[in-house]
Amino acid sequence: MMRVFLLLLASAFTSLLAAQPGPEGVVIKGAFDLVTTDEIGNVYTLKGDELSLFDAKGRRLNRNSLKNFGPISHIDVFSSLKPMIFSQQQGMLAVLDNTLAIQGDPIDLPRNGFPQVTLACMSVQNAFWFYDERLMRLARVDRQLRPLADTGRLDQLLGFSPRPVHMQEHDGWLYVLDPENGVLVFDLFGGYARTLPVVGAMRFEARDGHLIYLKDGVLHSYDLRTGEVDLPVTWIGLPGNPRPMDARVERGLLYVHYPERIVIDTPEPKR
Repeated sequence: MMRVFLLLLASAFTSLLAAQPGPEGVVIKGAFDLVTTDEIGNVYTLKGDELSLFDAKGRRLNRNSLKNFGPISHIDVFSSLKPMIFSQQQGMLAVLDNTLAIQGDPIDLPRNGFPQVTLACMSVQNAFWFYDERLMRLARVDRQLRPLADTGRLDQLLGFSPRPVHMQEHDGWLYVLDPENGVLVFDLFGGYARTLPVVGAMRFEARDGHLIYLKDGVLHSYDLRTGEVDLPVTWIGLPGNPRPMDARVERGLLYVHYPERIVIDTPEPKR
């Protein structure tokens, strides 16, 4: 009995040490291909075909190998603990549960009338948004892929041919990033609203009425209400740190994806 107790104590102590932040906060080591976060502060990482879930203290909660799905090009955590994964190369889409297991069968988009979807993200009411590169349109569909909304051809609507690289729905609006032209904003019915002057970024995070994005290694925050851009003073670009690949903000913590690690810390400047 005493032996079992000591083993349990040693295991708990080891877990506690692993969760303690170091000089640069909590560090999750690894050269990850993709990193994202959800609104409660969990971290989702992709390395090869292995998807992992960590909490904000760096403790791994789950992992799953998705060898048969195809190369994952995007992870959307619109609903916390229910991520959507998308493979542009295979045209496959799936929604996972909180154990990172696929719910139901993956959706084969080409077989269901969507042969050239290059971007996909989640929407309210269990719906999806697709960007069809061939038709140059955005489409909103339900879980059975039945149409809910359609923008029509964006080149005819906008007067230029956009080249979107990222999109996300937030508070009833779809934000579509074209690095050269800005962020295109649409309502849930596919109606075009405006273009935000956010250029030069490759990804963004929509949170709490702001678009947070990296540009030239510097973190920016665009206020969706006022149009003001803040440049938070952070430690991510200090000498000695590699160039960040991405950065996100959740519940007052800054999550920075470097080539060999993820750092979770407060945004205050480091000396």
